[in-house]
Amino acid sequence: MHQDSFIVIKMRFVGLQIKNLLQLKFKAFFLLIFFGIYCIKAKASPPRLDIRQLKIKAKQSLAFCRQRGFNTRYCILIDMSLPSGVKRFAVWDFKKNDTLLTGLVSHGCGRNPWSGVWSKDKPAFSNQDGSHCTALGKYQVDGRAYSAWGIHVKYYLTGLERTNNNALARQIVFHSWEHVAEAEVYPNGTPEGWGCPAVSNHTMKVVDALLRKQQKHLLMWVYAPPAPPKPSPEGRALRKSPQPGEI
Repeated sequence: MHQDSFIVIKMRFVGLQIKNLLQLKFKAFFLLIFFGIYCIKAKASPPRLDIRQLKIKAKQSLAFCRQRGFNTRYCILIDMSLPSGVKRFAVWDFKKNDTLLTGLVSHGCGRNPWSGVWSKDKPAFSNQDGSHCTALGKYQVDGRAYSAWGIHVKYYLTGLERTNNNALARQIVFHSWEHVAEAEVYPNGTPEGWGCPAVSNHTMKVVDALLRKQQKHLLMWVYAPPAPPKPSPEGRALRKSPQPGEI
């Protein structure tokens, strides 16, 4: 009788040990999966300027510049669909059909606090005075003047489309800002101002030296390509109207 009780107790003990072991293995398995997912995300490459998209924009820009009598050697392209922590500002060399320079650039904070990074991934765009937002569209880079920011140089911007034609009234200018880093800061963001495209001091020094040598106005195109449309239930892509700055 005592032997039978001992066997039952022993079997229960062994069963409990097996159960605990299985629970530990189960937890370790899910911990391993979680760690693997974390490592994959950590090593994931940040988004980059799409060179194919840049070449398409550059081709369209060159046609526009020829039509308007603008500079046909260089233009400035800014892809606002990218997070602000990556280089989305590019000086394009038409002759070489490639980027001459890339860098970080800020966008407007909108309703968020000035100099924060609240909208680093999804900025709001507006042409309205007082919106503190970046306005999409083509700009003419105009006269050089003193700036209280960065290296104390700014260029006036004239909006050439209905989506940005309030640029002068809003005092939207191209300048540098000491809070804009030289290197990429992704997944962090670039501090946000009141709608001006602000670059790092080093980037501005290079661009300023380039602009001062040009005889004709440069085109600055600030754009944000829309996300690919989701397929409809019938399997056909939904057609969307062009967004400001896309054309």
